[in-house]
Amino acid sequence: MPRLLIVHHTPSPAMQEILEAVVKGATDPEIEGVEVLKCAALAPSVPDVLEADGYLLGTPANIGYMSGALKHFFDTIYYPCLDATKGRIYGAYVHGNLGTEGAVKAIRTITTGLGWNLAAEPLELTGQPDKAALEQAWELGATIAAQLTEPTSS
Repeated sequence: MPRLLIVHHTPSPAMQEILEAVVKGATDPEIEGVEVLKCAALAPSVPDVLEADGYLLGTPANIGYMSGALKHFFDTIYYPCLDATKGRIYGAYVHGNLGTEGAVKAIRTITTGLGWNLAAEPLELTGQPDKAALEQAWELGATIAAQLTEPTSS
């Protein structure tokens, strides 16, 4: 069974709402046969990453960059997972009070180095998440999980 690893840094109520919507989308009953594992960004180990078939990354934009917790995740897994995870899919969501561009750019740069394939455009949200934003988060979770059920993924 394919496994989706959701790695998130969720320090605020807004990030919590977005995470919950992403998880609901990824675990929608219509998407069968995908195991979803969610981990706070400081928790995943190299084996967690190696055992996953796809990744969904969530971070606030802090001072124009991804959170230190998500950066620590990448620092921890980068070289041990470099060759073994090439070609795996990922998605990302970033929330900020102002700009999210720097965080998205950093995630793209690191995942390109890892050889991961972007499965859906990063979701960039600012301000308090409204109904439309939470629907987009749900859609992102569902999209990444559904792609793991396709024969060509992983």
